[in-house]
Amino acid sequence: MEPSSWDGGKTVPDDWSKDERVMREIPQYVLDYAPLVHLYSGEQFWPCDIEKHLIHTTPYLNYTPLQARSNHPTLTDLDRLNQYDRGRFVFLQSNDNVEERPGWLGGKKNIPSDPKEGNGDDSDYDDEVSYDFGPGHRPLNGEGALDMVGDEQLMDEIELQRPMESGQLRGGRSDAPAVLIVVDKGDGVVDAFWFYFYSYNLGNVVLGIRFGNHVGDWEHSLVRFQHGIPKAVFFSEHSGGEAYSYEAVEKIGQRVRGPHLWYTLGCSLLTHRVQPVIYSATGTHAMYATVGVHEYILPLGLLHDVTDRGPLWDPVLNSHMYTYDTLSDTLRSSNVTPHAPTQWFYFNGHWGDKIYPLSDRRQYTFAGQYHYVNGPLGPRFKKLDRSSICQSTGSCVVKDILDEPSQRRVWVGVGEGEEMSPEDVERFLGDAGNVAGEL
Repeated sequence: MEPSSWDGGKTVPDDWSKDERVMREIPQYVLDYAPLVHLYSGEQFWPCDIEKHLIHTTPYLNYTPLQARSNHPTLTDLDRLNQYDRGRFVFLQSNDNVEERPGWLGGKKNIPSDPKEGNGDDSDYDDEVSYDFGPGHRPLNGEGALDMVGDEQLMDEIELQRPMESGQLRGGRSDAPAVLIVVDKGDGVVDAFWFYFYSYNLGNVVLGIRFGNHVGDWEHSLVRFQHGIPKAVFFSEHSGGEAYSYEAVEKIGQRVRGPHLWYTLGCSLLTHRVQPVIYSATGTHAMYATVGVHEYILPLGLLHDVTDRGPLWDPVLNSHMYTYDTLSDTLRSSNVTPHAPTQWFYFNGHWGDKIYPLSDRRQYTFAGQYHYVNGPLGPRFKKLDRSSICQSTGSCVVKDILDEPSQRRVWVGVGEGEEMSPEDVERFLGDAGNVAGEL
C-alpha cells in the first residue's frame, strides 16, 4: 500500500525547541469542547478525504490542463501549483463527469461508524452509553423530494424534537479526516477552527431549478475561547454564517479521554453537557445550530436547507491538527499530529472545477445564478485572522437564543461561485495577484 501523504510532513518533533513546542500545542480545552456534527440522514454526498480527492482531479489553469491525469498532485506538493499565475486561477477539475455520480464524489464509505461497532477497543466504552440517531432521523425520499414538496410537508417530514433527555448519543468515527486549525489571537482569546471537506456540493432548488452545484466543498465551525472557557460558536452557511453564544447552542455529553481514543459519554452519566452540536444540511452541508427547515428569501421565491439528526460525527476521532500564526502566515503541524503536511494549505487555487461555460450541456443560468459554479478556496481563505467571530465583513451579531427553524434568512446568491476577496489577493498575492491569466 502506498504511504499516506497525510504522514508526509518533514518536521522532527525531537528537534523542536521548548518555544517551538509551545507554538505547536493544541490546548486540552479545544478537544474537550470540540463540536459534534449531525449529518443529514438522507445525505448523498458524505465527508471526504482531501488526499483521496486529489487522486481524482487534474489541475487546470482556467480551462487548460497543466499536467497528465496520472500525475495528480498530493498534499505534500499541492502548493507547487502556485507557480501558475500564483495559483489564483488554478482549478482541481474532476477526472470524471460529475453527472455520472462516480463513487468517490459520494464518500459513502465515510459515513460515521456506530461506536458500538468499534472505534477502537470496545472496553473503553460503558455499556450504558448507547448510540442512537435519535428523533428526526428519517430522511426525505431522494433528491427530488426537496424539489417537489412545500413548506408544510417538509416540516411534517422532520421531527423537530430536541435530543432525548437521556442524552445517550455518542459520535462515530469517519474515515474522512477533519482538519483543526487553532489560532491564538492574544489576550487569552483562542479560536478553534474545525474544517470539514466534501468532494461535492449539491446546490439548492428554487422554483424547481437547481443551482450552485460544485466540485469540492469546505465547511467550517469555530469555537472561540477566552482563557480556556468557550464563549461563542460560529456555523458556516454558504458564503456567510451565524454566531451564537456558547451557552445558547445545543450541547450533548462530555468528552473523556480513554487509553486509545477520545469519546463521548452520554448525559445520563454526567451532570451537564459541554459539546456543541452542529447540524449539517443535506447536499449543501451548510451548518446550523438547529434541526429543521431553514428558509432563505430570494427575489423569485424561497430556498430551503434541511437538517435532521442523522449519523453523529465526532471529528476528533480522525483529524489532523495544526496551529496557525496569522501575522506570519505560518501553519504548523501540532503536537497531536506532528507529521501532518502543511503544503496543501498554501495552495491558492480552487478545490474543484471552474464554472462550466454555457456551451457545456450540463450548464444553464437563471436570474444570474448558475447550475454549476466554481469549486471553493481552501481554509487559508476563510478569514482565519478575523477579529469578530463571524466570517463575513460588517456587523456581527452573536445570538443568545437559538432561532426558530421557520425563521427566514436573506440569500445573497452564489453567482459564479467563490472567488478570492480583494483583501486576500492583496495579502497573499500582492500586486501579481491583480493580473488575471487566461489560457
